[in-house]
Amino acid sequence: MNMPSAGPSSGPGSDFEPESARVARAVREQIVDGTRAPGSRLVERDLAAELGVSRIPVRDALRALVAEGLVTPRPRTWAVVREFTDADVAHLQEVREATDPTQFRLAAERRTAEQLAGLTEAWEREAAAASRGDAPAARRAAADFHEAVVAASGNPVLAELHAVTASRVRWLLAQHSDLTGIADEHRALLDAVRDRDADAAARLAREHLRTSRAAATERRAEPAD
Repeated sequence: MNMPSAGPSSGPGSDFEPESARVARAVREQIVDGTRAPGSRLVERDLAAELGVSRIPVRDALRALVAEGLVTPRPRTWAVVREFTDADVAHLQEVREATDPTQFRLAAERRTAEQLAGLTEAWEREAAAASRGDAPAARRAAADFHEAVVAASGNPVLAELHAVTASRVRWLLAQHSDLTGIADEHRALLDAVRDRDADAAARLAREHLRTSRAAATERRAEPAD
């Protein structure tokens, strides 16, 4: 498997990122994108060699991914990519159904011009990726869109609650196969937030969650390759 480098970024002005954070980001993206299959082993020694780092940041990264709910620990020096059950997905959707409409309602009421620009940029990236059939890029941008809504809601408690499930929500959003359809729904949500139409934003969020639940169910029902 070709692995993204977790080595230090180079060039003037590049932001410093700890090795453990870079490793966690690389493995997280692979899990969300599906290149690390559910149940596959994550061995410290192997990941360190593949990513060109020592085993210490790998160990710290795996601990972080366990806390995020994407990885299941195993004894000693390895773990496995979490296999989400139907119950796991249902529980996550229940949480989203309780919080997402509120996030969009508050974002419509409170968003700043700068936050609206961030939402628009995320949607534009998603729409462009969907139009060219780049599923990983479209799904990442879709998750960025949802995270920008949380920021625009202006509620730090909602932000804290979202942080607990953020990686699992990214995984759930990656179950969508209708990239253009999801981008269209996000466009309608963006318009409601832009127009400060809080009622429409909450209603569209509830409709969007029904699409998300159906997509996750359909994807999980597909036979494995």
